[in-house]
Amino acid sequence: IILCFNVITWVVAFIVIGLCLWLRFDPDVGEWVTILQIHSFYVGLYILIVSSVLICASGFLSCAATVAENQFLLTVNIAMQLLIFILGLAGAAVLMDNSTYKSSIHPVIKTVMMSLINQAPANDEATAALAIVQENMGCCGGSGVDDYINLRRAIPSQCRDTVTGNTFFYGCADEITWLLEQRSSW
Repeated sequence: IILCFNVITWVVAFIVIGLCLWLRFDPDVGEWVTILQIHSFYVGLYILIVSSVLICASGFLSCAATVAENQFLLTVNIAMQLLIFILGLAGAAVLMDNSTYKSSIHPVIKTVMMSLINQAPANDEATAALAIVQENMGCCGGSGVDDYINLRRAIPSQCRDTVTGNTFFYGCADEITWLLEQRSSW
């Protein structure tokens, strides 16, 4: 029975590791994390990877303790499983806190977008970053088009739909957190 439980646990742990690695090295997500300097998004993934690796190690300890019929190792395994469970919950909580709509990463994205908008006319890198984000995400500013209006700046063409010419309704903070939430909600 313990071996079956451990096999199921290992499979789940390897699936979680695979999903975390996929999300960590996803080029779309990586591009937005790099441009917007929101590397805190990855912290939850790292915690989940560590907890999944520890789950695999704990499974081996469990099998060894069962075969050896060692009461101390079984007790250590139970304590280890409890701590790993808490670590996994913490990792999931951190991931969700850094990837969902209106989470702690939302104001960070708004701040970075406002910084890019303020730098944009004079800084070519900021202008290019804004163009990439707004054009590819279909968004405008950090909170919306009002970011440009409040600064008395012209609304860039990347803030407009190429077909209708209408400005995009949602800000980039909303669009990017929706993307991160969609990718990390497994």
